[in-house]
Amino acid sequence: MTENHFGEDVAARYDDPGDRMFDPAVIAPVVDLLAELAGDGAALELGIGTGRIALPLAERGVPVRGIDLSEAMVARLRAKPGGDAIPVTIGDFATTRLDDRFTVVYLVYNTIMNLRSQDAQVACFENAAAHLEPGGCFVVEVGVPQLQRLPPGETAQPFTVTPTRLGFDEYDVVHQGLVSHHYWLAGDGRFESLSMPFRYVWPAELDLMARLAGMDLTERWAGWSEEPFTSESRSHVSVWRKA
Repeated sequence: MTENHFGEDVAARYDDPGDRMFDPAVIAPVVDLLAELAGDGAALELGIGTGRIALPLAERGVPVRGIDLSEAMVARLRAKPGGDAIPVTIGDFATTRLDDRFTVVYLVYNTIMNLRSQDAQVACFENAAAHLEPGGCFVVEVGVPQLQRLPPGETAQPFTVTPTRLGFDEYDVVHQGLVSHHYWLAGDGRFESLSMPFRYVWPAELDLMARLAGMDLTERWAGWSEEPFTSESRSHVSVWRKA
């Protein structure tokens, strides 16, 4: 069973309007692409969380369902306008099966890395394929491991350094482990912290997982606006289609 690292303490501060991921200009191309892939069918979000993508996608007229392990995150989705109309099943999105079939299944914002073993990630691809109609698409947004930017002998890389916030990623290159450490200045002047474990995964590794699940890569972009994917890209949006 996948560990739930998104309890009440994380869910309570997850919807940060100051975070760029909640910018409507960031969300719009995600919803545009997913709506295009869904067509006249339905969408399934693995790790639906508080509904950052699911709610605007449903507003576009796409029927959306979700699977998520965190009851605390889902409670916040259901408290939002329209959130109670989106069916969500509580469970491990790598293994939880629904009876419905979808034209698009998607995982956004590095959520595939919450599965901390290769077996779990392989199972996730198999689960996505099992939920897809023939010809349906599985879409994953995930970062490219930044190991080439690590100085020789170092294991940590900062991603945020400000007077009130510090963040760095700590790599375990033997086991493809990644712990994302966050420190921020709270309202009472104390620093609070959160460390989140992940398993990083390479694009070619994901392609093999897809092939094992009966899906083939059709598109890979550097972002949701279909920017070209290059050796300098720090993330990718990949689309695999079920035969």
